[in-house]
Amino acid sequence: MRLGLTLSAWDTADLTANLALAEEADRLGYAVCWAAEAYGFDAATILATVAARTARMDVGSAVFQIPARTPAMTAMTAVTLDALSHGRFRLGLGVSGPQVSEGWYGVRFGKPLHRTREYVEVVRTVLDRERLDRTGEYFTLPLPDGPGKALRLSVRPVRDRIPLYLAAVGPANLALAGEIADGWLGVFVAPDHLPESLAHIRTGRTRGGRDDTEQFDVAACVPAVVGDDVAACADPVRHYAALYLGGMGSRDKNFYNALAVRMGYEKEAARVQDLYLARQHRDAAAAVPLDFVDDTSLLGPAERIAARLRRYAEAGVSTLSVLPFGATVEQRITTLQTMAGALVASGVGE
Repeated sequence: MRLGLTLSAWDTADLTANLALAEEADRLGYAVCWAAEAYGFDAATILATVAARTARMDVGSAVFQIPARTPAMTAMTAVTLDALSHGRFRLGLGVSGPQVSEGWYGVRFGKPLHRTREYVEVVRTVLDRERLDRTGEYFTLPLPDGPGKALRLSVRPVRDRIPLYLAAVGPANLALAGEIADGWLGVFVAPDHLPESLAHIRTGRTRGGRDDTEQFDVAACVPAVVGDDVAACADPVRHYAALYLGGMGSRDKNFYNALAVRMGYEKEAARVQDLYLARQHRDAAAAVPLDFVDDTSLLGPAERIAARLRRYAEAGVSTLSVLPFGATVEQRITTLQTMAGALVASGVGE
């Protein structure tokens, strides 16, 4: 199992901190640095900057939002980032949710699986430097009633294939990731529940005729807090979890809340959502069960974290991407250092 770093940026101070974290992760031998986007900072600019400030580790989008860009633009961005990083880019895609897709990007959310499949087909066509000439439900290129013509990418990518990942939560989307992607970007991944997710991925791989020997990267984003008191370590992660379980979606369509329900937290997930939607955010965070946070995070002293790393590796995670929590950048850097040492102690690192 390899370590990755997941960056989170909510204000301008985080951008400077993220560069320091990325540089330290590169020095420590982390395999990849991921950056996300929603309706704040964009991921592409952050990744270009990180690529310029690092030398060894990959940089990846986790994720580029599918409704935010046309697929051809996403492919162009991927080719550019891969060239600037000398072949270190990984393309992670996600369909987002109905609130962000329709409220921020103005793109209807209907049939997200079909849209994702078509989107990836166009991206692959561009990356393969084939002429972009297709008719689909969502993407028809060139437009049939205008002067456009079928074009192909005008530059040669530095690699024959850029690894493509899908962010997926529900069973059908997990199967799609197994069928058409090179890796899965998972959140709220618990070792005890990972076999169920991997079964859906295997279903997709079988459906797509994928070779079992072909490498598929199971990349889990895992919050991490180092300290002696596990319950105290869980407190900052509760706010992160409450945002997803309560606020990342509507009452009727929240993929993360549904995931918590499948993990056995039906009543607790409903309570968190009720409080969050009532704008009682602190109470919502307090209502997130300690067991849920502990199941999906790396909490406590280094020895306990090393044991948890072994469990993730044994469950099937191949890239564990650390989302470090801490009041200061120094604390988060210490967390990265602790994770690197714990991986060595666990005996499961590559």
